[in-house]
Amino acid sequence: MKRGDIIKHNDIVTAEGQMIQKGMNFKVGNKNYGVFLMSVRADAPYNDKFEDNGSTIIYEGHDMPKFKDFNKDPKTVDQPLYIAGTITENGKFMEAANASKKHGRLPKVVKVYEKFKSGIWAYNGFFNLTDAWIESDGLRNVCKFRLEMIDEDATGGAGTIVSLEHNRLIPSDIKAKVWARDKGCCIKCGAKANLHFDHIIPYSKGGSSKTDKNIQILCANCNFEKRDKIQ
Repeated sequence: MKRGDIIKHNDIVTAEGQMIQKGMNFKVGNKNYGVFLMSVRADAPYNDKFEDNGSTIIYEGHDMPKFKDFNKDPKTVDQPLYIAGTITENGKFMEAANASKKHGRLPKVVKVYEKFKSGIWAYNGFFNLTDAWIESDGLRNVCKFRLEMIDEDATGGAGTIVSLEHNRLIPSDIKAKVWARDKGCCIKCGAKANLHFDHIIPYSKGGSSKTDKNIQILCANCNFEKRDKIQ
């Protein structure tokens, strides 16, 4: 899987080897990275956002889960680090960020998938968890996690942070526009599987990620045939 691939939830399950339903997953099987599911859509349940032209994600922690005899709106309750003495995913990631920041340990690596349309996801690649904190949203305290994009080969330990000039992550609103314009299929052959967001003018040749005019949908075969050619 490569950054920019267009996928469905079943592809995430296949890639990770297990059902991924929670938005925050500190441990996935025997893998050395965590997994975040995110969205910046208007109807998203959490306030995730991109910064630094997409190379940084500010990810919001998750709410108190509903359980028997819990009759409060989770959106009115502080996001928990512990529940009944058991550490939550919020707490695990918070501890990992503090261990890196304060004690010099390698950053926790997090693999990020982004829902940009109902049922449709994009693979955003690997990020280092570089910071975490608690802040007020005006009603309650929420957890915040800072993720910085790293090279795509970092599947175990921390990788090299990608510089801004080499960041090719396509903004969420551009993904949605391109998906609608290209009708969710490869513009070359009409395929509806193994799709990828492609730069018409390659990023390596100065093409922009910030305009839908330079982004198109190609299938894996057509994308491979194109490679870095300007078409």
